[in-house]
Amino acid sequence: AQGVRLACRLVDTPPEQLSPSEFVDECKKVASELNGVQVSEIVGEQLRERGYGGLHAVGRAAPCPPRLVSMKYEPSSATETVALVGKGITYDTGGLSLKSKDGMSGMKHDMGGAAGMLGAFFSAVKLQTPVRLHLVLCLAENSIGPTAFRNDDILTMFSGKTVEVNNCDAEGRLVLADGVAHATKYVDNLDLVIDMATLTGAQLITTGKKHAGILANRDDLEQRAIAAGLRSGVTLARI
Repeated sequence: AQGVRLACRLVDTPPEQLSPSEFVDECKKVASELNGVQVSEIVGEQLRERGYGGLHAVGRAAPCPPRLVSMKYEPSSATETVALVGKGITYDTGGLSLKSKDGMSGMKHDMGGAAGMLGAFFSAVKLQTPVRLHLVLCLAENSIGPTAFRNDDILTMFSGKTVEVNNCDAEGRLVLADGVAHATKYVDNLDLVIDMATLTGAQLITTGKKHAGILANRDDLEQRAIAAGLRSGVTLARI
């Protein structure tokens, strides 16, 4: 319940009180309650220099620089290694593909994936879950400014793949791609990657507002997630 309330509080926090740097402060508060858990981050121009072209581009126009935040929990009894990757767009204007006045309202919740993953990490460690957990949060504000990324820009992602931008309001997949690539490169013996995001309004059309959409690359993983949802009271719908 504490983990759920943590996520809810962060999602409900006004954006002027929850910049990427202030989100990191929240991570540090969580870490202080969990024995042996440390917080590390890659910030601003460090992201560009180290090849995180998606996350850097999305957040580079904001006054508060973007950052990739990592936390880990490695119990000696663990038999599985899981990476939790969360989209943390602390506010989404749509960037140069500016949202409408109606569509922009409520975009403080675009960091809900990162908030959910932080709450899940907190709960799992508190419960001493016998799983090695690596938390990766992709934090940025998608803002407008002279340095904003543009439609038609071609970005080089951390994976080495290149992406042509067709819509600056499709920023979530850019930051998540760097986060997932980071996890698969740096987490040893990784068994499972779970990413969570408020990624697209089309999901609300597909599954409604009461069911979270789930997409997996293996049927057994999909069934495992649905079973967990049934046990916990979270309703999931396949996409």
